[in-house]
Amino acid sequence: MNLANNTLGGTVAPERMMRRASTPPNTAAAALSRPSVQGIDVTTRLCDFAIVSFTVDPKRLRALLPSFLEPDVFTLADGSERALVSAVPFRDADFRMVCLPGLRFAFNQINYRAYVKNRGERAVWFFGTMLGTPLVAVPRYGWKLPWHGAHIEVRARWEQHRCVDFVLDARGAWGTALLRCSGTAEPAGLLDGFATTEETSLVLTHPLRGYYRRRDGRLGTYAVWHERLEMTRGVVRTARFSVFEDLGLVRQDARVHSVLLQQETELIIQLPPQTL
Repeated sequence: MNLANNTLGGTVAPERMMRRASTPPNTAAAALSRPSVQGIDVTTRLCDFAIVSFTVDPKRLRALLPSFLEPDVFTLADGSERALVSAVPFRDADFRMVCLPGLRFAFNQINYRAYVKNRGERAVWFFGTMLGTPLVAVPRYGWKLPWHGAHIEVRARWEQHRCVDFVLDARGAWGTALLRCSGTAEPAGLLDGFATTEETSLVLTHPLRGYYRRRDGRLGTYAVWHERLEMTRGVVRTARFSVFEDLGLVRQDARVHSVLLQQETELIIQLPPQTL
């Protein structure tokens, strides 16, 4: 989910940037401390948080990216070279702006992202977001974000920190989503295609930089922050995300690369988003 400001000469004010430590891309996330919040910055509590990842053809993904981004390519255990995309559903349980702490909202959301590189530095590309509330009009029309209204149902049952059952149903003009899975007590650990458990964690759960194409065709970015996640592996029964299918990245019968689950985490969104 994480997005951070870029280095392409956009309109991001220096005091609003989430500064990156001068450490290698796969370890820099550990250096980020909690940012200060002000104005219309948002704090929220994400509940029933899942990351559902698929491997995709790097060439197909490359065709969907702006010229300065390249797919982050991973070599799987079978020797194939693949890129990765993820659908990230969750519940916003306590969404509020810093300047209006008494005004709080709850709704469901799904982010769709790909893992990419900008001049060797890892980042994420956001295809778009489905939002289950009329509040979608604010980012969609006010800031031209690629966000789409939808009916989204997210239900999960937890025992301690293990997800016994996770259910996602979503439908809207942009697409549909269906997920049925359960959790384990097994940490995310080392997943196929990654060199270390640290790389697995930081690439999938804590990307630092993100980009998206606005609805008017321009490129944009915004920044969020959360603590390092401690996710556990899930076991999939059914997983269908028509957004990825319609983009030509994932087949209807595609196997899931991985599902990671976490009961909740705090999120900070630094607003407004910036245009490059």
